Amino acid sequence: MRIPRLKFWPQAIKRKIPKTLWGRALLIIVLPVALMQVAVTWAFFDMHWETVTAKLSEGLVGDVAWAVDTYKADPTPQTMATISAAAQKSMQLSIVYQPGRALPENRRRNAWAALDRSLKRALNEQLDDPFWFDTTRYAGSVDIRVKVKDGVIRVIAPRERAFATRAHIFVLWMTGATLLLTAVSILFIRNQVRAIERLSVAAEKFGRGEDDPNFKPYGAAEVRAAAQNFLKMKSRIQRYIEQRTTLLASVSHDLRTPLTRLKLELAMAPPDPANERMKQDVSEMAYMIDEYLAFARGEMQESPQTTSVNALLETVVDGARRAGHQPEFVPLSEDVQTSIRVMALSRALSNLVMNGFHYATQVHVSAEIEHKPGGKQSLHIYVDDDGPGIPPEKREEALKPFSRLDDARNQNKKGVGLGLAIARDTVRSHGGELNLDQSPLGGLRADIGIPLI
Repeated sequence: MRIPRLKFWPQAIKRKIPKTLWGRALLIIVLPVALMQVAVTWAFFDMHWETVTAKLSEGLVGDVAWAVDTYKADPTPQTMATISAAAQKSMQLSIVYQPGRALPENRRRNAWAALDRSLKRALNEQLDDPFWFDTTRYAGSVDIRVKVKDGVIRVIAPRERAFATRAHIFVLWMTGATLLLTAVSILFIRNQVRAIERLSVAAEKFGRGEDDPNFKPYGAAEVRAAAQNFLKMKSRIQRYIEQRTTLLASVSHDLRTPLTRLKLELAMAPPDPANERMKQDVSEMAYMIDEYLAFARGEMQESPQTTSVNALLETVVDGARRAGHQPEFVPLSEDVQTSIRVMALSRALSNLVMNGFHYATQVHVSAEIEHKPGGKQSLHIYVDDDGPGIPPEKREEALKPFSRLDDARNQNKKGVGLGLAIARDTVRSHGGELNLDQSPLGGLRADIGIPLI
């Protein structure tokens, strides 16, 4: 017979497991300690406490049975006086005979059912007469009553004669030990997790182009090794960027010098149609070189600064208006401040706005704040147009460098297909992402998403 698999259990358990390293490490250490303490406590009560309590109850009930049997053998006041005196002196019991009394009909139950259960079992085993008992009426005593001829024998016994009353001390010790071990675990785990969190923050800052000069490797050996490797990687990347910038500066100088000579010679040559075409080719080559260098250089040299999002968008919109366009602009209802490289992001947004006007007649610039789980926020800037748009299957290709979505690569059309690639590279350097989508205006929507810090 095949047993069906319960597939919902792993998923249900997985949803309950903490998602953070701090929570999981705490669970790994604290849960076994807690389970061990519970198991030890349960074993203590099951094997030791109940056994001791049962022996004590049997001893107490044996004394009660002796008193009852002795009185039943000679039911006289003198016998009861002798029993009471002996019980008080040797057994710490208060025994009295109550003539004409009956056993109570109701009994209050003890919150610790094991107490009543142990005493009741002993009374049933050693007494043949009807009985009644109460372990809750008096704080330090147990009330036991046995029905005899013409009355009731009442026994008041100390609780320690019936139960192991020091069990709560063991429970307190176990609880205290659990809390102490948990506190030590929390302190230890917190110090280890803090090192990983700092490494994560440093990596995130580096991804946004920011530097964290105060970051130093510390923590466990593995965490320190990861941090040291991160610093080495960071140093290599920065060294590569510096070398690339130096190389590009040299290339720029080497290429511009012959272009300048060509421009000078063409300017001094007699004007004719061939001369004009060569001037146009030289001008286009200069423009292409500028775009290549802008893409390769990146914006790593600009330092981030805290600025107003609405102020940034207004600057971009004003620039488009000065160029003769009329973009619509909807600012944030509640302005926010964020750390960005202003010039780089302004150029990326301007590029998207001007690209929209190149293909459309209406361009709409707006922004909103997205609230994420955990209190995190993300800034979304939308540039919408009413142009032809880009098919979904070609949007990723449009974001690649030198892609113009034109197999013929018509060089008479200004541009080399780097506008969207530069904008995407700039947004990614801020830890965000540039996505293309269908615009509510019917054309293309450029969605810039940047985490707020």
